[in-house]
Amino acid sequence: MTAPVLTLDGLSVRFRMRGGRHVAAVSDATFDLAAGECLALVGESGCGKSVLASALLGLLPGNAQTAGRAVVDGIELLGADEKTLARAVRGRRIGLVPQSPAAHLTPVRTVRAQLEESLRELTGTPRRELRRAAEAAAERASFPAGHLDRFPHELSGGLAQRAATALALIGDAPLLLADEPTTGLDRPLVDRTVDELRRHADDGRALLMITHDLAAAARIADRVAVMYAGRIVELAAAPDFFGEPGPRHPYARGLLAALPERDFTPVPGLPPELGDLPRGCAFAARCARADDRCEERPRFTAGIACHHPVGLSTRLEGHRA
Repeated sequence: MTAPVLTLDGLSVRFRMRGGRHVAAVSDATFDLAAGECLALVGESGCGKSVLASALLGLLPGNAQTAGRAVVDGIELLGADEKTLARAVRGRRIGLVPQSPAAHLTPVRTVRAQLEESLRELTGTPRRELRRAAEAAAERASFPAGHLDRFPHELSGGLAQRAATALALIGDAPLLLADEPTTGLDRPLVDRTVDELRRHADDGRALLMITHDLAAAARIADRVAVMYAGRIVELAAAPDFFGEPGPRHPYARGLLAALPERDFTPVPGLPPELGDLPRGCAFAARCARADDRCEERPRFTAGIACHHPVGLSTRLEGHRA
């Protein structure tokens, strides 16, 4: 068997705050991601998904403390220095479609100039071929050629998203990390964008897609990881997750039940603060299945962290929490 493109083993991120307080943004994230595979990481805003992405790229703030291992294409990321991250990881081993593309793009350079610079640095494209190569890179992400000579502030949110996607795809990195890659896009462009991201995986690379768009995840993902309050609580094959038997964790079932095309019933309550997590199951206060056992933190076993997972024959009840 070939080595996975990405291996996370107990990855944890805590932020030191004033007064000695800590925020547990990511706790014990563990999974592998193989070449040719797409893993969708889903969960409510603020659950730690983007912090996990920043940890992989070495972009955490100075008050962050990390633990565990994160290895991509043979490089240990958590212990890497800035020189290694800048020259061997970002763009070369990990391509990033950022959550905030307008902030990611260089404001004083046109989209064409930024594409051409990335082509020179990452692919060695000769100068005489840069113009054509930049237009091909733009087309790959459905970015219109007529906007290539515009500056980022002249772009709509959707165009900025497509420009950032075009830049991320240039290096054909072994791992593509797409953080909310469909933000600002209408549904036809969402489908076209995620299909292009899927092709990145189908060509023998790996794709980690962080998304709120469960329809996009269902379209291209091989597996789904559900994060709640900084912890992965379920990891399942996408066909089982979106079809039958469906998710086993009550929170994951609630996410699907909240979709308009399903029950359109939101998960009750609010997630806990990452700086004030309960000792036991973080979802217990919102869960109709909770009991005294949930005062103890459930272990992640066989793809799920729950004392009361929904069985194959168990019918959803109430709000599907």
